[in-house]
Amino acid sequence: MTHDPLSAVMEATWPPARRWREGAFDFRDGAGGGKRVSAASCEGDWDAADLDRLGAMAEPLVMIRPSDAALDAALAARGWRIVDPVVVCSAPIAALAADLPPLAAFPHWPPLAIAASLWAEGGIGAARLAVMERVRGAKVAILARHEDRPAGVAFAALHGTEAMLHALEVRPDRRGRGVGGTLVHAAANWAAALGAERLSLVVTERNTAARALYARLGMEVVGQYHYRMK
Repeated sequence: MTHDPLSAVMEATWPPARRWREGAFDFRDGAGGGKRVSAASCEGDWDAADLDRLGAMAEPLVMIRPSDAALDAALAARGWRIVDPVVVCSAPIAALAADLPPLAAFPHWPPLAIAASLWAEGGIGAARLAVMERVRGAKVAILARHEDRPAGVAFAALHGTEAMLHALEVRPDRRGRGVGGTLVHAAANWAAALGAERLSLVVTERNTAARALYARLGMEVVGQYHYRMK
């Protein structure tokens, strides 16, 4: 069984609190950190007993990748519904790195209080900040400013030569003013300085505004997945 090679990058840069194997599936304890760190994933040949085990989860949730078509059909037949289809966008670092105006973005770690506050405004609270803390490799918080005001924040981390951007949030009154692009460029600049070759991120299919931004920046859709929830 083969999966998107970015799966390992996503796991390393947004890790669960615990991961363990039962049968053909890896299970995760996300400790409140969201679907990606809480979903089970298929890592081998599954059978009916495995599906029964999935159904016995306290909060049944499974990540479905392109290679999981048979599993997707089997769970659908059992009444599991699709949740949050997403796409993976990616581009070479060299295509995203850019000169930014002075004071436009501040890479730092650990997160400044204002960065944590901006995340909290967007629904990214303590449990997701704990996910960031669990990352073992190089990582950074990026605070963006617009018209001398804090306007957005994002988190990025490295796994080998791959960089992954997570938790990008722009204040509602600052949207449509280039803040999201500033955050992507700043993440690419940070990753380039550490020798990264590509920058990727995931975005829900329904977030058409963000997807349009990433397309304008030259990021291409390189993968997709969704969840099944009982």
